[in-house]
Amino acid sequence: MIILDTSAVTALAGSHKTLNLLAGNMAKTPGERLNIPALCLSQAEAGEENLAQRVLTFSSAVDSLDTKAAVSVGTLIRDGDGGPDTCHALYCALPRPEHTGMSILLTGNEEAYPPGVVTVDIDSSAMLGYH
Repeated sequence: MIILDTSAVTALAGSHKTLNLLAGNMAKTPGERLNIPALCLSQAEAGEENLAQRVLTFSSAVDSLDTKAAVSVGTLIRDGDGGPDTCHALYCALPRPEHTGMSILLTGNEEAYPPGVVTVDIDSSAMLGYH
């Protein structure tokens, strides 16, 4: 699962070349989509009007904040793991029974996430598959 945090959502809406290429390729692949935590989408929209509309034109799914997620995100916030949007992205990237496989969190701020979370900087060569 590919997850976009607030910085990646904002970059995608701002026509970030590599993210736009990734989103376009995923839109052409049946069953593939970018996952956006609801609080990341909210935070990005708070910073720029109509940003959400531009982002959601891509093959994106919003990871909602249901009861279980709300409690878990609240716990992460209380434990000092970041703000609401960062903690929702972190929650989405952590292993959960309903999602199989490894999650990759695309971000412009890898330092915001603890070790063990697979993050890729949106401006790194890893975004293009080079290591």
